[in-house]
Amino acid sequence: MTSGFVQRLLFALRNVFRQRVRSAGTLAAIALGVAGLILAGGFVQDIFYQLGEAVIHSQSGHIQIARKGYREGRIRSPESFLIEQPEMLRRSIEVVPGVHLTLSRLGFSGVLNNGKRDLGIIGEGVEPAAEETLGTFLRYIEGRPLRDEDRDGIVMGQGVARSLGLKTGDRVNLVISLAQGAVNTLDFEVVGVFQSFSKDFDARAVRIPLTAARELMDTSAAHLMVVLLEKTEDTDDVQALLERTLGGQGFELANWRELSDFYDKTLKLYDRQFGVLRLIILLMVLLSVANSVNMTLFERTREFGTLLALGDKPRTVFQLIMTESALLGVFGAGLGIAVGCVAAWGISAIGIPMPPPPNANIGYVAYIRLVPLEVLLAGAIGLAATCLAAVLPARRASRLRVVDALRQGV
Repeated sequence: MTSGFVQRLLFALRNVFRQRVRSAGTLAAIALGVAGLILAGGFVQDIFYQLGEAVIHSQSGHIQIARKGYREGRIRSPESFLIEQPEMLRRSIEVVPGVHLTLSRLGFSGVLNNGKRDLGIIGEGVEPAAEETLGTFLRYIEGRPLRDEDRDGIVMGQGVARSLGLKTGDRVNLVISLAQGAVNTLDFEVVGVFQSFSKDFDARAVRIPLTAARELMDTSAAHLMVVLLEKTEDTDDVQALLERTLGGQGFELANWRELSDFYDKTLKLYDRQFGVLRLIILLMVLLSVANSVNMTLFERTREFGTLLALGDKPRTVFQLIMTESALLGVFGAGLGIAVGCVAAWGISAIGIPMPPPPNANIGYVAYIRLVPLEVLLAGAIGLAATCLAAVLPARRASRLRVVDALRQGV
């Protein structure tokens, strides 16, 4: 049986190379479709990667830990969701494999006053050195990040600075209301103005040293523990470990995907668009290959009639045509993968300058990110399209009447 299969395979291979011009056209159609899928998929994958890293390294970190109910109740009563011993919690987090850094944040809302007008803001008390390690996607358009020695320094989003007409070196008053009804205020010097990927964030966000925030809010606690991991792809595994470690202590964990509604919606949008693109390319390859196969089979009608006249079964003819198409699909998919990968490397070496995404401030340079699973899927789509395109023509050829087939071309 093995010997018969090898003989059929070699016979099919000979037929593929016998029809050189037609086979070359079919291979080109398959290869271009596969390469197009690889380039489009790699471009989309890079968007997902860069957007995710922007979310992580400008705002959320990989995982955030808070008291249960904090995300729903932080506006009404943030003082009810304080982590009273953040340093103890930090020590229990940092022993978990995969954790690179843990930061404390103390959130507040208040009013920023420049001496002429007020602006409502949402602020955070942060650990300056740790935040500088995390915030690699924050771009300072003026001044610099906070430093540990900045006791009265403040950094703010570009939108806040524009609304109040502030620049580095200016002084502002920050006023917040405490739960007891008291009002606290501190004077700060603007040391930096930043841009993140989100315009909404930049329009309201300010950051001050954690020590100053604790002085304002009269507490030594924190609202959030932000966890930075060694690898983004380990997020789900580390989150599961942390949930087991902190289970029963009244904490809730959320990863960066759950914290960013914008990322989630963008992911769904591009997934659907790329799904439509895959379908379009599949149909283009199908039509192109089907046309080529039909022309080839028309030219070989007498050949198939001869095979049937010599005693070959219709099933044998069908298998022969499908084997030839599968070989074309394998060669075309392999060629398409090679062309797509080389083109991806070439484009990535140059980069594609991109404007800021919707609701974003910062443009970026896009690349073609080769994901092995996506590359193999593109090849599989090319192979599947080729085989599907051959089914109906092969079925028709296998059912030819011998007399009519032998008359073809006479």
